[in-house]
Formats: sequence, C-alpha cells, structure tokens
Amino acid sequence: MDMIHVIGRESGLPEKHIAAVIALLKEGATIPFIARYRKEKTGSMDEVALTQIRDRVQALEELSARKTAIVKSLTERELLTDELHRAVTAAPTLTQLEDLYEKYRPKRRTRAVMAREKGLEPLALALLKPGKQVDLKSGPNQLAAGFVDAKKDVNSTDDALAGAMDIMAEMVTEDPRVRGSIRKLFYTRGTIQSRLKKGKEEEGAKYKDYFDWSEAGAKAPSHRILAMLRGAGEGMLTLHVLPEEADALADMERFFIRGAHPRGGELVRAAVKDGYKRLLSKSMETEYLNALKERADKDAIAVFVKNMEELLLSAPLGEKRVLALDPGFRTGCKLVCLDEQGKLLLDDVIYPHSGKDKAAGARVRELVEKYKIEAVAVGNGTAGRETEAFVKTLGLPAHVLVISTDESGASIYSASEIARKEFPDKDITVRGAVSIGRRLMDPLAELVKIDPKSIGVGQYQHDVDQKALNAALDDTVRSCVNRVGVEANTASAELLNRVSGLTSAMAANMVKYREENGPFVSRKAFLKVPRLGPKAFEQAAGFLRIRQGKNPLDKSGIHPESYGVVERMARDLGVAVGELLNNEALIRKIDPKAYVTESVGLPTLKDILAELTRPGLDPRERFEAFAFDDTVHEIKDLVPGMVLPGIVTNVTNFGAFVDVGVHQDGLVHISQLADCFVKDPHAVVSVRQKVKVRVLEVDSKRKRISLSMKSA
Repeated sequence: MDMIHVIGRESGLPEKHIAAVIALLKEGATIPFIARYRKEKTGSMDEVALTQIRDRVQALEELSARKTAIVKSLTERELLTDELHRAVTAAPTLTQLEDLYEKYRPKRRTRAVMAREKGLEPLALALLKPGKQVDLKSGPNQLAAGFVDAKKDVNSTDDALAGAMDIMAEMVTEDPRVRGSIRKLFYTRGTIQSRLKKGKEEEGAKYKDYFDWSEAGAKAPSHRILAMLRGAGEGMLTLHVLPEEADALADMERFFIRGAHPRGGELVRAAVKDGYKRLLSKSMETEYLNALKERADKDAIAVFVKNMEELLLSAPLGEKRVLALDPGFRTGCKLVCLDEQGKLLLDDVIYPHSGKDKAAGARVRELVEKYKIEAVAVGNGTAGRETEAFVKTLGLPAHVLVISTDESGASIYSASEIARKEFPDKDITVRGAVSIGRRLMDPLAELVKIDPKSIGVGQYQHDVDQKALNAALDDTVRSCVNRVGVEANTASAELLNRVSGLTSAMAANMVKYREENGPFVSRKAFLKVPRLGPKAFEQAAGFLRIRQGKNPLDKSGIHPESYGVVERMARDLGVAVGELLNNEALIRKIDPKAYVTESVGLPTLKDILAELTRPGLDPRERFEAFAFDDTVHEIKDLVPGMVLPGIVTNVTNFGAFVDVGVHQDGLVHISQLADCFVKDPHAVVSVRQKVKVRVLEVDSKRKRISLSMKSA
C-alpha cells in the first residue's frame, strides 16, 4: 500500500508535503513543533491537518498489520490462493477486509460445519445456484435423495435439505456482497428504538424521555445515542437498531434468487431468512450500534476538546498578588495569600458566616495591606456567593478586584500526588485554596495539573472511548501550552511536561536544575539539563521563554535555529538585535525575501517578523473582571423574566450551561441561544464567555433552570 498516495487521494493535499510530515513524525517531531517551525516542508499545514495525517497513518498501519495477520493465517491453513491474496492486499478498509475474511475465519462447530461434515455442501451449492449446476424440474427432494446416508446421520431427504439450508444460511451471510449491502441498509435506514424494561419505571426515571423512543439512527444526535446506550448499560432500557426486516430480506434475496425453479427458490428464500434472523441481523446490529457509539463518541470528544481548549485559553489575571478563599459555612473559609508567581506566603481560616468570628473582616483587611494584595479570588462552590458578598462589604482599596473563581477540579488537585509533593506539610483544604488562587492568575498553568475529565466540561465524557478521549485531550492540552509558551524559570514540572519534546523526566530535571543552579540565563543552558539532548532541545526550545535572558530573543517565540537570520537583519540595519524587538518602524524596513535560503522560507521569515513586533505575545484575551447580580444568591431568588449576567460553564450539542451565581447552572437550549437558527452552539458561545441571559422557567425541586439568550 502506498500510504502517501492513499492519504493524498483522500485529503487532496500535495504528496510531497504528506511525505515530509510522515518523515518528521517518524523522526520524533511533535505536532506543535512541525506546525510552528517546519512550515516550508509541510506547506504551512495547521495542527488539525497534521493530526489528521498522523491518525490516518496509524490507521493504515493497523490495516496493513491486520492484512499481514490474515495472510499468515490463511497460509498456515493452506487456504491462500493467488486470487484471495490479491483481494486481501487490495482491501481498502478494515471493514471490507474483515468481510472478505469472514468465510475463512476459524469457526466453532456451527450447524453449517456439522452439515458439511455430513457431505451436504454439494447439495447446498446446487440449491443455491440451480441455474448453473443442476436442473430442479423434478424438485429438490429428488436431488436430496442422493445425499441420504444413515452412516452420516442423514436419514431422510428432509435431513439432507435441512443440513443444506444451514450451509446456505451461513454462506449467504458470509458473502461480502451481502454483508456490504446489508451494512449499507442498516447504516442508512436502521431505526434506533429504546423501550423501558418492565418494572424499572421508578429506578429509571431519569431516562423517561427514552421509555418509548425511536428515530432514524443516521440522524440521531450524539447526546441521545449516548443517553440510550447508558440507559441500556444500566439495565433500565432495551435498545435495538434495525431496518425493516422485509427490506433486508429483499435486499439479500436479489443476489441468489432469479425467477426460475420456484421450488428450489423457496428453499433458498427460507435459508436467506434463517441466515438473516439467526446470524446476520444480530452481528450487523451489534456492528451498527458500535458504529453509532463511535460516531457519538467522536462528536462528544470534539465537544469536550473544544470546551477544554476554551477553558485552558481563558484570560489570565496575570502576575498579581492574590488572596484566595475556599468558602465554607460551618468549616469556615480557607484563606491563602500568594505572591506574583503563585508562591504560598500564608494560610489561615476565617469564619465569616458563623456569627462568632467578629475579627474575620479585620483579618482580611490586614492581610490585603500586609501582602499588598491586588485581587481576591473567591471559589464559586458552597458559600461562594455569601463569601463574595462578605468580602465586598469590607471596604477594601478600590484597586483590589474581588472575583468569583471557578473551583472545579480544585478538590481533585488538592488530594493528588502533585499537590502532596508541592505542599507536603499542608492539608487538602490549603492546597485547594492555593489552586483557586492560581486558577485566577493563570488557568492554563493550574489546569494542566488536573485530569481534564474532572473539570466538568463536555457531555457524557465518562461514557465515551476513554483511550480516544485521553489522546484527544492530551493533544489539546499540549497544543494550548505550546501556543501560549512557557516561562522556563517559573513553570511547574507538570506544565513543562506538556512542552513539545519534553518528557516527565526532563521536566523534573529542569525544575531540579534551576533549584540547584539558579534560573536559566539562556536557552542554550537547557542543554545542561540531564537527559535533555539536542533532539529534545530542537523540539522544545522555541516554546520555552526566558524573560530576563542574556539574549533578548530568548523571550520570544523565535527558534534558536533562526537567531542567525535575525542577527543578519539587525546587522544590515546597523542596530543591535535588542533594538529590533517591539520596533515596528525598523521592522517595516526589513524585506523578508532578502533572507530566503534553502532552509528558511517566507513562512518562517514572516513568523520571525511577527515575533519581533510583539515578542512572546500571549495569545489569550485580556482579563476582564466579572460580577454576578448582587440581588441573586440562591435558586429561590430567580423569577421568570429576570435578566442576569452569567458565565458559560459548558457547551454541548444541545445548548449551553450558564452560571448565574445560584450554585446551579441553568440551561440555554440550542433553540434559545440566538434570534436566528443555530446549528452548532460553539458558533455562538464558548466556555468562560460572559453573557446576558433571561430566566424562562425555574424548577426549584428538580434544580432546573431554563434560560434564554434571545433578545425577546
């Protein structure tokens, strides 16, 4: 198989660029590195295209490996013919390959196998192809009479015909033409049906919408498919997906019944029906359900990945001194003070809601002044709104921001091995408060420490293929980290581990090196880190920043391999390299075409000029403070018609969830997202987006809030 040609035909991309991508991947290059620093070789492919090539290469390699295994099996069993070998080699997909192999697959002792042992296969072949092999004018019984043999336990023509029909049923269902045609029928006209299991009305109440549900499988949205599969998996629902049986039988019969010899044709028709009901329909239903699950997983993973990307790239407050509060009523509010780099300066507990701690307010004011606090981060969990309101009554300096901060995943971090290593002498409450404060300062740097599935964005993330989900999330986290860039002298080992080319051991060694030797003063110094060799350096260096480095280019996204080009530019202008940075007037004088070489083309040169203009620019949006409506704290405070500020916490295929500050997110159904038709909610809203919503309905008992973003 010419892998490059196959991918080129499927994608429409130039084969020379595909070949270059495959070669780079085999050399160990990462997707972010290839996308950013090898544009000349790839034709400036983005990460999406590169990832698709990588995944397609993996699928084609798996197909090739399966072909090799099948050829080996057929050879060992002396079943491989030249024609079969050509067919196996030419099979374009895994499904078609398995259909081809179906009749040769080692079998258990089926009814057809036992009938063959009785010598009835010639009878089955004669019945299945009467026009070519035998004249049935006298009827199938006369033909079957020649196969009656008491020694083989074939005592009558009925026995012979029954055995022949078993063989025909199996042969029909193993025919690649039949399997392909029936598969198409299932995939295009199969209906997915769910029914309540008897006696599960109360226990399965959350699946009420699916107690008697049916729809075309091809059109069923991913969230409904996953909901029905979950209900069936929990034993609440029965689930089937089938086309009309009459359509399936008619589709199969056309391959084997052609007008003549009606008496033989009836036997074939009966064998076809038996094969479909007993053998093919069950396996094809399982296959189609798996295909629907795979499609639903793919959609759900895409939603999760998009939400995760938006969350990771949400605006950071930046290097500010922060006082963070993890709220609580009875147990008090855990309080920590952090410096600009997120280092823990102090931890304490205050009890502003107990009525007994009269000094809580004074304590906060004292710490704000002592540690020159610039922002107060209040976790948005239990007692969050009350604690936020308490802080706002303290008369803190006007420049001190008070911000409700998403704390999802903070408890996961606080109990993790990462947190225990970072704060071995602190309990989980202190670690949780630290996580809340750091989440405000830099969401990306903090969220990489937490399993993405614990953060609560997406839909049915625990139901989808976990291997595929983890791979997609890992790609997303790495992409975001490398897009933003990492400060080598302050980043945690967890953040460094996500940098292109770095392993967990290299990341840990970088942290250890700077602890023992002081901060890195140049990118070249990375090569002194144990186990970080030239290959890892090539992959990672451009994504690692050193703000106070000796070389001014070390704080930019310009790769060290291109420093010579920048030095030539500066020399030609008669200035120092440092004078080029942020100097648009000088940069406009540079003609990138004058610096094109065999290894450095215009795409890289344009990137270099962009980096010189704004070296190390953070692609994330600027931080804007947000506040909930001060008159609303609990779900009972909501009244239909209210217009409230909110923050989008999750986007799904059926709408968006919005936090309006009542400890229960409301749903803006897809039909209520905009005044116009919305096909994809992500086209209208994104995670962490600030929105205005109108309350439609409130069900306090079921804790359901219906919201709208329509203008009226």
